[in-house]
Order: sequence, then C-alpha cells, then structure tokens
Amino acid sequence: MYAIIVTGGKQYKVSEGDEIKVEKLDVEPGKEVTFDNVIAVNDDKALKVAGDVSGAKVSGTVVEQGRAKKVVVYKYKRKTGYHKKNGHRQPFTLVKINKITL
Repeated sequence: MYAIIVTGGKQYKVSEGDEIKVEKLDVEPGKEVTFDNVIAVNDDKALKVAGDVSGAKVSGTVVEQGRAKKVVVYKYKRKTGYHKKNGHRQPFTLVKINKITL
C-alpha cells in the first residue's frame, strides 16, 4: 500500500515505514504530524484518486530537523573581473511514515 502526498509544494510517494525528507515543518522531533493533502492511494487492489481519497490521511513521526549539504552558488562574468561566491543550506524535516488511512 502506498500513497502520494503533497507537502511543501512537492509530491512524495510514501509507504508505511518509509523515512522521507520534506521541506521544514514547525514540529519538534518525536511529535506526530498528519498530512491531509493526499492525492492518490493504492491499496494493492486499485489506485484511488480524486473523490475516492477525500478523507484519506497519512500520519508520521518527526525523527529530526536538519539542514542539507551546502550548495555553492558561483557567479562569474568574463573579462570584467566579476566573481561572486555564495552558499546555501536548505532546512529539512525527516519524517517516518507510520500509517496510511482511507
């Protein structure tokens, strides 16, 4: 059984027991989080979408809050001596999926 959820502007395919990195959520580690925006559920018989999954929910536990590896942004324009180096670390939340309910 798997579900497709939407959080942080992205879609994730999740099954029970999966650990996924999502955009940062305001939840402390160890707390429960529920994803209500479910767009599809496959229950080993058929794929259910749209109105069939209107009441579906995916619940999970926050494992940790963290930041990803640094991404280096380097801007350069030739012949002018222009160099600009910048870095960015995207925050994330690691969530362990516990249950998918229709």
